[in-house]
Amino acid sequence: MSNRKRKHGIFAVNSDVVLLSSSKGEEREGTHISVALETVFKQMRIAGNRPRTIESYEYIFKQFVEVCGIVVVEEIDLDKLYHYLDVLQVTPATKLIRLKSIKAVLSKFYNNGWLKDRFWSNIQIKIDKEVKKGARESDIEKLLQLIDQTTFIGFRDAAAIKLMYKTGIRIRTLGELRERHIDFENLCLNLDGSTLKNHKFLKLPIDTELAEMLKLLIKLNNGIRAHFGTDNRHVFITQNGTTMNNSKSSNCAISKQLSKYSKRYGLENINAHAIRRAYAKSLLEKGASIALISKALGHSDLAVTTQYLDLDSEEVARDLRDYL
Repeated sequence: MSNRKRKHGIFAVNSDVVLLSSSKGEEREGTHISVALETVFKQMRIAGNRPRTIESYEYIFKQFVEVCGIVVVEEIDLDKLYHYLDVLQVTPATKLIRLKSIKAVLSKFYNNGWLKDRFWSNIQIKIDKEVKKGARESDIEKLLQLIDQTTFIGFRDAAAIKLMYKTGIRIRTLGELRERHIDFENLCLNLDGSTLKNHKFLKLPIDTELAEMLKLLIKLNNGIRAHFGTDNRHVFITQNGTTMNNSKSSNCAISKQLSKYSKRYGLENINAHAIRRAYAKSLLEKGASIALISKALGHSDLAVTTQYLDLDSEEVARDLRDYL
């Protein structure tokens, strides 16, 4: 048994080295896996991890330990991890979830000093991601016809849907949009970094019809704010005059309204992200290049843009024929 001193505090644990005998008579020196797991899960609870998350980690990691016959932490290596992944009879997606859980625990082992390097960092599992569909233009047009635009909420929602479909802006950006971001004279949005995910400036054109809707919405907003005594210059506000983005969640008033409309009118795939994808597909069908579409969406990677476009094999073959 080592004479190393234990540090006090749950986040500074140095377990004594244990000497264990295997069934073959070999001695194994290191931190017993049960002791390590007990410490790590205690750290996770103190850090605020959800009980269900910890239970999931515990189930998966103990399965890994059992499959590989691991007794002490120091026995864990790349070969054992690959062996575990190889014998799993599950889908690649499930295998990826298991790997992420094991990586999370191994990272804690590393932070506690029980493992010398992060050998698991470069292990990857490739899975085919499910491509989310864009909204259909016909559904968007039908929704705009069904919404009662004689009410403030209805008119606001219609303006939001048109703006998202005509510019492709994210729902978060919609909630951050202020009057100063709209250039009515030159018919464009001037979006500064504070409104965008990548924090870069973006200029997007709007048409006359949309500009007139936004002007009327701003006029209605002034009446709402005056009535409730609120002070903001946001373009899209609640019926009480307050801003919509009150948290990091994108589940703002407009998102909730879109969900209601989708159920009420039986329209599939009507949500902010689907409308954004519909904008990308519309640009492509009108002849815009993927590079231009990527710029309009504010993407930093063309690969993300190609996923948005959701091209099937027939479309790809048809379009490529023009270049033969």
